[in-house]
Amino acid sequence: MSNIKKPIRVLIVDDSALVRRILSGHIRKDPEIEIVGQAENPYEARDLMVELRPDVITLDLEMPRMDGLTFLKHFMAVMPTPTIIVSSLTQKGKRITFDALEAGAVDVIAKPTFNLIDNLSSSISDINERIKIAATVNVKKIIRHDLFLPEKPCRNVDISHERIIAIGSSTGGVEALARIMPMFPADSPAIIIVQHMPAGFTETFAKRLDSLCQIDVKEAKNGEVIKRGVALIAPGGEYHTRIIRSGNQYKIVLQEGDLVNYSRPSVDVLFYSVAREAKHNTSAAILTGMGKDGAAGLLAIRQAGGRTYAQDEATSVVFGMPQVAHEMGAVEKMLPLEKIPSALLNAFK
Repeated sequence: MSNIKKPIRVLIVDDSALVRRILSGHIRKDPEIEIVGQAENPYEARDLMVELRPDVITLDLEMPRMDGLTFLKHFMAVMPTPTIIVSSLTQKGKRITFDALEAGAVDVIAKPTFNLIDNLSSSISDINERIKIAATVNVKKIIRHDLFLPEKPCRNVDISHERIIAIGSSTGGVEALARIMPMFPADSPAIIIVQHMPAGFTETFAKRLDSLCQIDVKEAKNGEVIKRGVALIAPGGEYHTRIIRSGNQYKIVLQEGDLVNYSRPSVDVLFYSVAREAKHNTSAAILTGMGKDGAAGLLAIRQAGGRTYAQDEATSVVFGMPQVAHEMGAVEKMLPLEKIPSALLNAFK
């Protein structure tokens, strides 16, 4: 039997011939990935999917005749396939992108609205790694809306303003956070979240979560005081997010820096600062995601006296980040996704 690894088979769907050319040019550089087809609209793509059965699809959202979101919903219902969204940075593009992530897309490439050749080439410099990650994702778990029945919001048992909840997530995290954040009560301890996302999308994501939750949710700003009853989403793409203690308060610090674990913002950067500044006043969790970001930082929180949890394999879209954290001894308890909010809150009893 041959041990030769089969290449990952990719279908590119975009109405722009230029975008298809740029994407295919980058993808072809990797011998582990093969472009099996290109389509300029969902109707062509549908026929190619049936014929070629690609492992991964890159999908534009704003196309004539049928938009990418409608197409995504159709094929995810009958032929679930890991899909990377190629989306513009317009406000309309951001909104529809989140609808696509909730419908089962696993990643986003930001399509610039000007100087397309240079800016798109720069933004997809890691496209091949992202395709390889997408190929490992079990998208059926993302679109399993019956994963658990929504529970009533958890009761807050903490009265201290020094408590902090820290959460890190990546692939599958958009859906996971949308499921658990409504469980946190309005008077919850302050929550700080790093969800791996490109620049320009976290503000829209925060607004989406805010519309679902009792707790206020917004994108974190530099120098912002961390308050109970507020969840802050680390801004994507340009900065790392950490906290500092100022008297009896904590403040957000956004800082420039190289990628950490191929990510910016990095869960590890946040978690290390939480371990240093908040120590035993912390409960933290790592949710679904590829790679190891957050594992070492979660261990630092546990060693500082904080309580630590991770999403279990059965409910994770990608078990990479939780698994690495568990193997490092960073995780106090592995839990199904729906049990994590109560654990984070009850840690302060």
